[in-house]
This record gives sequence, C-alpha cells and structure tokens, in this order.
Amino acid sequence: MLSLLHNKTYRHLFGAQIIALVGTGLATVALGLLAYDLAGEDAGAVLGTALAIKMIAYVGVAPVAAAFAERLPRRAMLVTLDLIRALVALALPFVTEIWQVYGLIFVLQSASAAFTPTFQATIPDVLPDEKDYIRALSLSRLAYDLESLVSPVLAAALLTVVSFHSLFAGTVVGFLASAALVVSVALPASKPGERRGFSDRTTRGLRIYCATPRLRGLLAVNMAVAAAGAMVIVNTVVIVQSHCGLAQRWTALALAAFGAGSMLAALLLPRLLETVKDRTAMLAGTILLVAGLIAGEVVHSYFALLALWFILGMGYSAAQTPSGRLLKKSAHPEDRPALFAAQFALSHACWLIAYLLAGWLGASGGMSLTFIVLGLIAGLSTAMALLAWPAADPDVIEHGHEGLAPDHPHWREGTKTSGTRHAHSFVIDRHHTIWPQQGCRGRNG
Repeated sequence: MLSLLHNKTYRHLFGAQIIALVGTGLATVALGLLAYDLAGEDAGAVLGTALAIKMIAYVGVAPVAAAFAERLPRRAMLVTLDLIRALVALALPFVTEIWQVYGLIFVLQSASAAFTPTFQATIPDVLPDEKDYIRALSLSRLAYDLESLVSPVLAAALLTVVSFHSLFAGTVVGFLASAALVVSVALPASKPGERRGFSDRTTRGLRIYCATPRLRGLLAVNMAVAAAGAMVIVNTVVIVQSHCGLAQRWTALALAAFGAGSMLAALLLPRLLETVKDRTAMLAGTILLVAGLIAGEVVHSYFALLALWFILGMGYSAAQTPSGRLLKKSAHPEDRPALFAAQFALSHACWLIAYLLAGWLGASGGMSLTFIVLGLIAGLSTAMALLAWPAADPDVIEHGHEGLAPDHPHWREGTKTSGTRHAHSFVIDRHHTIWPQQGCRGRNG
C-alpha cells in the first residue's frame, strides 16, 4: 500500500490531506474549549449549533462549489480554499461573541465542503490504475482514523504547555502546509465537458447519483454508516462516564477501539476487494453495523463496549471505504467533481439526521432505546440498499437510443450488437438519462 507514495503527486496530496486533517482535529478540540470560555454551561448548545451549521454548509455548498470547480484550475482552487481555511482559523482566537463563532464556522466548513470533493475527484486522475486507486482509498480511510486518534492526544499534550488559543495556530500552520504541498505538484487538469448552464452544473451530480442504481444503494449504505457512527461519536462519553462511571481517559480508549477496528478493516480491504465485489463488502459491513447496534442494547460492561466499538469500527470502514470506486466508475471524468460533491452533500445529510436522533433519543429515551432505533434504521437502510443495488451490476450494458440518428458519432462507442443497439460502459450523461432495464428496448435500454 505504501508503494503509492513513490508517486510524487499522490505523495504530496496525501501529505496535504494528513496535515490538514490534524489541523482540523486541533481546531475541533480548541473550538470546544472556546465555546466553554464564551458560553460556560451552555457550551453544549453552542457546539450543537456549530455542528448543525457544519452539516448545513456541507449539504448546501458542495454542489454549488462543484459547479464552479468544473471551470477553475484544480490546483489554484485547492490552494485558495486552504488559504481561506487558514484565515478563518487565524481569526477564531479573537472572537468575543458566539454569533462570530457561528459565522466563522460556516465560512470554514463551506471551504471544506468545496475542498474535499474536488480533492477526492482529483485522485482517480492521479492514480488511474484500479488497484492503486483502491489502495489510495484505504490509505485515505486510515488517515481519517489516525487523525481521530492522534489529534486529541496531540491537543492534550500541547495544552500542558500552551493555552487553547494556541491550538488555532496549529490549525493555521496545518492549512498553510497543506496549501504548500498542493502547490508543489502539477495536478491533472479536469477534463472539459460540454458547456452547461449554472443550474444544470449545480444539480448534475445529484441527477447522476439518483439515476444510477448502485449509487442509490450507496445512499442507503451512507444512512446505515451514519446511524452507527453517530451512536459512537455522540454517546460514547455518556455511556462511559455516566453509565460506567469512568474517567475521561476511558472515553478516549473507547473511541480508540472504534478507530482500531476501522483501521484494521481498511488495511484488509485492498486485497479483499481484488476478489470480492464492492457490493458484497459494503453490505457485509452494514450487516455488521446492524448486528452491533442491536447487540448494544444488552452491553452493560465497559470491556464489552470496547469489543462492540471495535466491531462497529470494522463494519464502518468496510461499508464506507469502497464508495470512491463506485463514484469513479459511475461518471465520466468531467462529471466526477459534481458526483463526488453530491456524495459529500447526501452523506452529510444522513449524518445530520443521525446526529440529531442519536443525541435526542439518548437524552430522552436512554441508551437501550437509542441502540434499538438506530439499529432498526441501519437495518432498513441495508434492506433498501439490497433492493436498489442489483447483485448483477455490470459496467458494460447493452442498450438502444430511440431518436438518435444512425450516423451519430455516439454509435461508434463500444460494440454494436444490432442495428439499433450497442454496448459500452454505461454511465448517466446527455445520451443516457435513464438506467437501462433488462429486457427493455427503449431509448436507453
């Protein structure tokens, strides 16, 4: 897997991702302390509102940013967004009012909502080989998991010698270093597509997403992942410190168990995906999440919780890591930024719902009810994914085109199977607006 780092462009991009993630992790810890400094006992409400603002920015800004990304140089866009994030982090220590926190968080997360899909859509062009791309997805998953472990530990170490305001300085350095790494390499230019209006470019990723069966299945998988992830992120501290009566360090250990399970799955997946279909691996992951959530209702000891969180971490990574490959093969290169932005927005909409449910149910109904409800949501989502995503999901599909002139250049793509039909790798585009149904001989199949 680490052989990918011999590729200079990928090495610099991966380094930029890691540094920016650590900087963001430091900012998350510092933001919690800043909220307490400004709001005291109401800090939880401030953080909850900040989290909602983050999700709203992710859901609303990503598709709009993708529309602009089609027309802008990738490197310039990524560097500019890193600089915007650095400026926001630089301003955070100087805020004196809660509304200023909300405004800066919206700007920061809007920049992240534009940065992440553009970054993700660049990697398939940097690593066109399928096996290399799978390894890159696993490395990216490992980076996210390591950040969740390293950032709190690093923040705790720094807070022994500096004030929490200095953590924002670490965030600024992280984003500036990320920008420097991006600017140090030449990135593949995004392939120009046909000229389209702004409205069409804004909604294109969502339309491709909703019209592609495997991606409708992915949306259901996203909901299952969010249900399990929200249970862990929102309620670990409550379970460990209130129900088990343990100190804060045991909360960190429980979260580390979840991260360890996720990292183990990410390490095993590249070889596994050489022989197992994405659908099989991802649905196996969601089934593991369902089983873990339902089993959580009867977990009453701390060490049983550690084992459960480890299992949920494995299911979380197995269900989530291959999603990039699904997106890559479901769109033309010029449409990938829009499609990755759609995935970014829709998956975070799932997280917004799951966060609210995990917090509200945990506070009003108790942990047993929360485990059961989120488990049922994950189970229903898994069933929807099974129905929406056919087991037979070939790349090359035979289809027809009613109304397309016989001499149209598109007929030369793929293999002609009859006078009115041909077969090629099928994705939703201007010539293919509806997914072919087996046995149907309409315009797209």
